[in-house]
Amino acid sequence: MNPWRDQALIGRQVEAGRLGELIDAVRSGESRVLVLQGEAGIGKSALLEQAATSATGFRVLRAVGVESEMELTFAALHQLCLPLLDRLGGLAEPRRHALETAFRMRAGAPPDPFLIGLAVLDLFSGASERTPLLCVVDDSQWLDQGSAQVLGFVARRLLAESTGLILGTRPPGGPHLRGLPELEIGGLGSDDARTLLAAVTHARLDRHISDRIVAETRGNPLALIELTRGLSSTRMAGGLGLLSTGPLSGRIEDSFLSRVRELPAPARRLLLVAAAEPTGDPDLVRRAAGLLGLTLGQPGTEDLLSIGAEVRFRHPLVRSAVYRAASSDERRAAHRALAEVTDSHTAPERRAWHRAAAAAGPDEDVAGELERSAEHAQSRGGVAAAAAFLQRAVALSADPARRAERVIAAAETTLHAGDFEAVSRLLRSLDSRQLAGLQRGRATLVEGHLAYALGHGSRTASAILLRAAEQFAALDPQGARETAVHAWLLAGGVVNRDELVALSRSILDILPPGGDGLVDLILDGSALVVTEGRAAAAPILTKVTETMLAMPDTELLRWGRLAPIGPYCSWNFEALRALANRQVELLREAGALHHIPENLINLGVALLRFGDFAEAAAAVEEGDLITTVIGSRPLPPYVALQLYALRGQEPQTVELVTDTLQQATATEFGTALVGARLAAAILYNGLARHAEALRYAREAEENWNPWLSAWVLPETIEAASRAGDAAAAHDALDQLLEATAPFDSDFPAGLQARARALLADDADADALYREAIERLGRTRMRPDLARAHLLYGEWLRRHQRRLDARGQLRIAYDMFVSIGMEAFAARTRRELMATGETVRKRTTEAANSGELTAQELQIARLVGAGLSNPEVGARLFLSPRTVEWHLRKIFDKLSISSRRELRDVKLSG
Repeated sequence: MNPWRDQALIGRQVEAGRLGELIDAVRSGESRVLVLQGEAGIGKSALLEQAATSATGFRVLRAVGVESEMELTFAALHQLCLPLLDRLGGLAEPRRHALETAFRMRAGAPPDPFLIGLAVLDLFSGASERTPLLCVVDDSQWLDQGSAQVLGFVARRLLAESTGLILGTRPPGGPHLRGLPELEIGGLGSDDARTLLAAVTHARLDRHISDRIVAETRGNPLALIELTRGLSSTRMAGGLGLLSTGPLSGRIEDSFLSRVRELPAPARRLLLVAAAEPTGDPDLVRRAAGLLGLTLGQPGTEDLLSIGAEVRFRHPLVRSAVYRAASSDERRAAHRALAEVTDSHTAPERRAWHRAAAAAGPDEDVAGELERSAEHAQSRGGVAAAAAFLQRAVALSADPARRAERVIAAAETTLHAGDFEAVSRLLRSLDSRQLAGLQRGRATLVEGHLAYALGHGSRTASAILLRAAEQFAALDPQGARETAVHAWLLAGGVVNRDELVALSRSILDILPPGGDGLVDLILDGSALVVTEGRAAAAPILTKVTETMLAMPDTELLRWGRLAPIGPYCSWNFEALRALANRQVELLREAGALHHIPENLINLGVALLRFGDFAEAAAAVEEGDLITTVIGSRPLPPYVALQLYALRGQEPQTVELVTDTLQQATATEFGTALVGARLAAAILYNGLARHAEALRYAREAEENWNPWLSAWVLPETIEAASRAGDAAAAHDALDQLLEATAPFDSDFPAGLQARARALLADDADADALYREAIERLGRTRMRPDLARAHLLYGEWLRRHQRRLDARGQLRIAYDMFVSIGMEAFAARTRRELMATGETVRKRTTEAANSGELTAQELQIARLVGAGLSNPEVGARLFLSPRTVEWHLRKIFDKLSISSRRELRDVKLSG
């Protein structure tokens, strides 16, 4: 170990103790994660080295973030996982393929970063089965985006794998580290700082001098070592001779910079080649140095650079100081040499990057190579790297036409990478007069998506996208229709009815109806629903559902986001469940986590209609888990809102309705406003507080939505009829008839009959109630069927037909209890008691699962449904060992001993 590292560990007993606890916990079978955060030179690297050295009996994996390697896809992850690649054969095929594609070991479709994360999690879990594993990652602030995202994902899913992950970073760290256990590394205390100072100065210092130096360096170990190097006691007494108001890291780097500038030219050039080569490959450095007439081991470099099995600088600040000290011509020469010795087949992206850094001005040949490198990066899932390559290609473009094309391509890719400021700069650099037809549409399309991403509002973004569709219309009709669909979807949940009608008419003017493709059908059907009504759109939207159900998997993955439109409009919840279920499974297998939560919402909505509350709750939990794991923006809680309401849980419903209304009002998100008020209307109808239910139902009408608003109508009719507002009830019934009549299936017909019965004359009501029960009884819509029995029973009791009423009410009561609709069950129980029947209050029987954590409850449900540990792990992004660890705790809490027993347990929650 280097002497300066031994010295830097003076006064680190507390930090070393934390690291020792982590090592002991991992050795005993736990997983632990710790982020060491502190300024440059504070001693993070020395602590990481000590942790690695003290982990006797461990397998230790290392990676270091390198600033110049931040644009190279999965570079740090490959560095960390390289010793484990012989275990790839043991991974499940989709995960193995994802990791092999990311590491350029095979060709394939761009893998989702989270599928790569699952593969790495499995790799770590397998490697730690017999020997504890310690992963040490230094300079995490310089990890490439792909590696950072994957390691952040893995860090949050480790639990029982005998794996430790320690990451060193400068503040403020990055989003991938947010929320992880953290240890702040500060400066040494005064006594320890003086001890270190005395060890490195070799001169006796007066107390007031050493105190001044300690204060000047704020106890930073590297500053104490470096800023006093070569200074006489006289200069120290004068205040170090280095007083500065600049950042301490900058002053340390300046100290290294001074030392570098004093070196002979050959030594500086060797250091520069090593600094410009990010992989630490000594063979590449040796061969590049040879091209420049240099040999390794130049005098003067030994205290700053070591070249053995790998090339390592004494500190990252040395690397940056070396690069700063060089002239632009010297840097280009170093990169040119490195490009010459970098294999174009095995490392094309790195070679292109070196060639770009070596370019003195515009160079079409290099720009073209950067474009090809961008394609390679994207094929491996490296969107951020692809964006960086394309941005550099723009800078090196000599031909104006090629430059415009590259700017648009760079803007498109950079948008996907999430660097919105860079997208804005690229768009501003475009000269619209030089854009050809399709280029203008593509640029406007990026502008529209950027406006939405920057929070400028869906109205603004939708208007820009509609303009892009108009620009595409003549040259790319299919692209125009796809863009118009996005414009409509953005507006559909936000704008009011009049605005949506105007938008839909504009779409139909730009792109007249016609065509049998899915996008054609969706666009035409959506626009016609708004402009002409459901009767006109029904045949098209029915065909949309049929087309989606018959789609091959690859096409469904591409267009799945549009799948709910047909089923939502046509009340076809069987189709909705089938499509959502299939998409969730396909997305899980592909590791495309970003799109799973929205499909889980669709699945949860269908499950609620079927009365499968436990499965709906599991869908909510999985969606929340994925949103947390990937750090995406939470979606409106549509399923949770209705679940609480249908269960009759007033406090939870009211709280969530209030929060949703506040957020949706702030963002003008009309769909969420309707969804929240629909839940409130269901809740208060269940509680028989019909005036309150009617108030929320009426408020929902103010934010008319082409899909959800129709679902509010049955609640409006029931609430208004019970609250004595006949006009409101009849108006809602007219709307419901318009919404259900075009669809000849039992569910909409049953809803229609039930609603008509509520407002019918006595002569007709009995037959309508019976029709509703018969129709709904042929569906899986148990909550709606139970409500039909309840309403019929209430009608029979009011008409003094007590025996008949009891029969209907008993059926309703048993159904509500079995489903878990407690408020409706209580309302039914009161009705039964009013008929003179004694009814024992019952609640849904469930195991005492209150002691289970949310994750344990998820695992218990999935295992109870028959899933294996690997299948549960895949669903919840855990290793099978972690699932087994949880299962032991679940069995203990539920006082059972086998998976078979768990299948018989009815779990609440």
